[in-house]
Amino acid sequence: MLAMVEQGVSEGTWLRAGRQTGGRGRMGRTWESVGGNLYCSTVVRLNPNDPLPHSLALVAANAVHALVAPLCDGQARIKWPNDVLVDGAKIAGILLERSGDAIVVGIGINVTSHPEGLDRPVTSLFAQGATEAEAGALLERLAQLFAHWLAVWRAQGLEPVRAHWLLNAHPSGTSMRVVQPDGEIVEGTFDTLDRQGMLILRLANGQSRAIHAGDILLI
Repeated sequence: MLAMVEQGVSEGTWLRAGRQTGGRGRMGRTWESVGGNLYCSTVVRLNPNDPLPHSLALVAANAVHALVAPLCDGQARIKWPNDVLVDGAKIAGILLERSGDAIVVGIGINVTSHPEGLDRPVTSLFAQGATEAEAGALLERLAQLFAHWLAVWRAQGLEPVRAHWLLNAHPSGTSMRVVQPDGEIVEGTFDTLDRQGMLILRLANGQSRAIHAGDILLI
């Protein structure tokens, strides 16, 4: 999709891979990409009046949550910044990459299977009882949901997107550990998202700290 962006591909185009040999997630991690799961990307062409580009992660998270939540036996929750969990186990991830005036939104959803032996719990739609789920059909619905939230983001700004995200995310007071890109570890409880979509962590001393990037572990 990044190559297609350079060739002028239009906003709203989706690309799906049946499997990937070089799948990757946030912070350079490998994303195991066996057949049967959903691996897809779309592109958003930025306009001058759009909200901040990084907030497209909230748009994507709202769309993915709306897709998987009705299909799962467990409770689906969004985890800042880019994951969807079911009863604490990761079922989907989102990765934003910028190229010029475009943001490529990559989404991976465990449909028929999930990796084993990771350092954190993972699950799939099949494991959650949605044994009729199929990647191609899921992509059609995901594209509709993403288009809806992208239109809200453009027409109404970030606030309604943020508000909906908060309704479906880890609740206020959730304990979490943040490993920041420089390696610093910060612990506290989830407070809220600020008006730009940054995570606000409440520290043990009562102070608040804005987290712009990091790896989050719910405690």
